Amino acid sequence: MQPVSLYASYSRSFQPSAAGSRNADNIPFEPTKGKSFEVGVKSDFFDGRLSATLAVYQITKQNIVVPDPANERFNLQIGEQRSRGIELDVAGEILTGWKIIASYAYIDPEITEDTRPEYKGNEPSNVARNSASLWTTYEIQTGGWKGLGFGGGVTFVGDRQGDLENTFTLPSYVRTDATIYYRRDNWRVGLNIKNLFDVYYFESADSIDSVYPAAPFTILGTVSWQF
Repeated sequence: MQPVSLYASYSRSFQPSAAGSRNADNIPFEPTKGKSFEVGVKSDFFDGRLSATLAVYQITKQNIVVPDPANERFNLQIGEQRSRGIELDVAGEILTGWKIIASYAYIDPEITEDTRPEYKGNEPSNVARNSASLWTTYEIQTGGWKGLGFGGGVTFVGDRQGDLENTFTLPSYVRTDATIYYRRDNWRVGLNIKNLFDVYYFESADSIDSVYPAAPFTILGTVSWQF
C-alpha cells in the first residue's frame, strides 16, 4: 500500500496598490490584503507511477482592484471577496515516455462585504465555478525516432459572471490544444498548437460593453537549449 500524506497550510498576504492609482473620485487605493488556509491529502498509485492530491481551501481578500463598470477609465475596490473550493490533481507517467496531467476544480466565490450594497452577495466576475483539464504527452524512447514527442489535451471552463452586478454570463467552453516536438541532447524544437479546432469563446469581460474574445487557432514555434 502506498503511503498517504496529510498537510495543512495558512498564509497571509499584503500587496500595496500601484503608485498613483486612484478611483474616479481621486481617492488613493488601499493595499490589497489576503489570508488563506488549505488542507489536503496526497498519495501515490500504481507503484508510484501516478500521484494524486485532493485539497480543500478558503481564500479571503480585501480591497481588490477591479474595473469600474460606471467609468471604464478608472478602477474601484471590492470590500471583501471570499472563495471556497476543492481541487483534485493527478499526474505521473503511465508507461515509460507516456505522461499525463489531469485536474478538476470547484470554486464557490462570493463578494462578502462592500460599500456598494448592490454587489454584496454577488459572484466576482470572470470566476468559473467548475473547471477541468487533461493533458497527455508521449515521447519515443528508443530507435531512430528517439526524442520525438507529441501530445494533446482539453481544457474546460464553466459559466462565469461577466460583471460585478451579475447582469450577464460568459458561456462555458472546451478548448483543445496539441504539441509536437523533437528533443536531442540539449536541444528541443517544437510546435505548440492552441485552440486546435478554432473554437470561438470569450476569455474574460469587464462589462457587457467590454468582452474579450480568446485567441483563434494559433501555432507557436519554439527552439530551446538547456545548459
